[in-house]
Amino acid sequence: MNIVDKLSTEFKIKAEHVNNIISLIDEGATIPFIARYRKEMTGSCDDQVLREFSERLQYLKNLEKRKEEIVQSISSQDKMTDEILLAIENATTLSEVEDIYRPFRPKRHTRATIAQGKGLRPLADILISQELRSGNIKELAMPFVSDERGVASWEEAVAGAQDIIAEDISDDAECRKLLRALIYHKGTVLSRRNAGEDTVYNLYYDYSEPISKIPSHRILAINRGEKEDVLRVKLEIDTDEALEVIYRKFIRDGSITTQLVKEAAEDSWKRLIYPSVEREVRNELTEKATAQAISMFAINLKNLLLQPPVRDKVILGLDPAYRTGCKIAIIDKTGKVLDTAVIYPTPPQNKTEESKRELKRLINKHNVDVISIGNGTASKEAEIFIAELISELDRPVSYMVVSEAGASVYSASKLAASEFPDFDVSLRSAVSIARRLQDPLAELVKIDPKSIGIGQYQHDMPPAQLDAALGGVVESCVNSVGVDLNTASVSLLTHISGLSRSVAQNIVAFREENGGFKTRKELLKVPKLGPKTFEQCAGFLRIPGGENILDNTSVHPESYDATEKLLKLTGLSLADLSDDDGCIKTLQDKITSMGESSVAELCGIGIPTLRDILQELQKPGRDIRDELPPPMLRTDIMKMTDLMPGMELKGTVRNVVDFGAFVDIGVHQDGLVHISELSERYVRHPSDIVKVGDVVTVYVLKVEAEKKRISLSMKKPRTPESS
Repeated sequence: MNIVDKLSTEFKIKAEHVNNIISLIDEGATIPFIARYRKEMTGSCDDQVLREFSERLQYLKNLEKRKEEIVQSISSQDKMTDEILLAIENATTLSEVEDIYRPFRPKRHTRATIAQGKGLRPLADILISQELRSGNIKELAMPFVSDERGVASWEEAVAGAQDIIAEDISDDAECRKLLRALIYHKGTVLSRRNAGEDTVYNLYYDYSEPISKIPSHRILAINRGEKEDVLRVKLEIDTDEALEVIYRKFIRDGSITTQLVKEAAEDSWKRLIYPSVEREVRNELTEKATAQAISMFAINLKNLLLQPPVRDKVILGLDPAYRTGCKIAIIDKTGKVLDTAVIYPTPPQNKTEESKRELKRLINKHNVDVISIGNGTASKEAEIFIAELISELDRPVSYMVVSEAGASVYSASKLAASEFPDFDVSLRSAVSIARRLQDPLAELVKIDPKSIGIGQYQHDMPPAQLDAALGGVVESCVNSVGVDLNTASVSLLTHISGLSRSVAQNIVAFREENGGFKTRKELLKVPKLGPKTFEQCAGFLRIPGGENILDNTSVHPESYDATEKLLKLTGLSLADLSDDDGCIKTLQDKITSMGESSVAELCGIGIPTLRDILQELQKPGRDIRDELPPPMLRTDIMKMTDLMPGMELKGTVRNVVDFGAFVDIGVHQDGLVHISELSERYVRHPSDIVKVGDVVTVYVLKVEAEKKRISLSMKKPRTPESS
């Protein structure tokens, strides 16, 4: 297989660029670095394409390695033929290669191997050839009867020969491929109740759906129900259709042995092929469903991490609780903790007025702008309390309920203990709740993504596969935003391209000892941070207010000379960037008049890099998150009993799953917009319409207070006039 040609075809990337990408990956370049700073070499592939490319490249390398192993194994058995070698070379998946290898794989103790040990292979060959048109089976089998070999009768000889034929049919790669395809196209998934009364799996107690149509989330639900021993699951296919596939290849009518071969084929299907292929198909369905779930988790995580920060606000974080009280932490505009407290406005204490007095004191003392409330235990009561409090204040204060998923994991971690050694666990949670509103990315990278609570069946996912995918998302988000080199935590720096945890710790130690970085070049003074690491990380690290304005942009140091040449074309310098509007307008006019190609050539760079530099010069220090709609802050609260069908509300998307989106409409219980209610047009997947963090207009369809269910729609109700 020519891997370069295959990747070029699959990804629609020029072979030259494919070779470049492979070389960069093999040299140890990170995906963010390749995507951002090697666009000329890759044809401007984005990081998502590059990650998929990298995964596919590894799969193809593994496939080639496995092919080599199998060729070596079959050759060592002196069974290699040109036909087998060609089949292996043409195989495009690992399952195809394993099917080809199946007949040559060392066998465990089977009925067929026992029969072959008794010398019945020649009889099996005679039977399956189906060339005899006359005679009788007894006379054919009698020569194979042998007390010495353990064949007591001609019937036993025939039965043993049929066992060999059954296994031969089962080992046939082409036949298995056709049967697998048949199950995919015409098979059905069946699930039945195994035990228990009403459970979350009620829908699947007597359920069937074509394999070709069943969505990923139902595959995972059925799998979980089976794992919990609530459901019995199987794949069903018409036996006659399956046997017809086998007959077409192995049956020749008119022979005295034809019926025996048919019986062997039926045995092969029932005993060997169907159980095996059913497992394979179910595994493949699970793998696809898992990939879809991980993909959805990754999309949600990316949108959550890239939520716009609430800048330049003093924030009060509130971690709700009942008996132990609500923990309070106030942070300043940089995230520094100003004050902490504990109040008891919730049951059983119900010290509402006392709690109001304490919070009013803290709000006025520190000029609090926003209150961030965790959505865990006692959140509803805390939200009602805060809404009442805000109505009594003399200064404008708003609030937002944030997901506190993972806050307890973080607060009990070594990282939290090192950050706040004098705080107890719950106060650390209050700080985290405040900070994840102030800067979601900087705070959430401290938490294992699986604990953030935006996935679907994440606990059923293969840990290594899930960690790799989510780790890639975190890396992509952190590097696309960039971090302040002089304030970023070790946790944040660890996700920067090329930086290990030990190097990130060395960076923090260096700035603490030397009073912060003044230029990116000083990174080369950090222990264990050499030229290769500098190349990978420098462009993603910002220094606001540093000696060189380019150090506060994503322009890579390797392009500084080119940037200065670009400015000189219009008689400008870096010092002129403070007058950015006039400078950039002059620069743009010059590039237009000279042509991009000419300017890029004069500067010694490619057109994609030229465009990136120009964009960065327009707004040094820009944050891509600021271009997104800000989070929706509230000042009052509603109850489920206030909701009426047809009511129009604004809400924030909290989670997107295969069957719809969950939206926070300010009543403590998120409502579900089913996929069918997302748009008037056909929706392939909810993620095509909404993403985590979106502020959307919804309409109430149905409220089931006793079940804590709210059904919403994003389709505007039709009025009599409009209909």
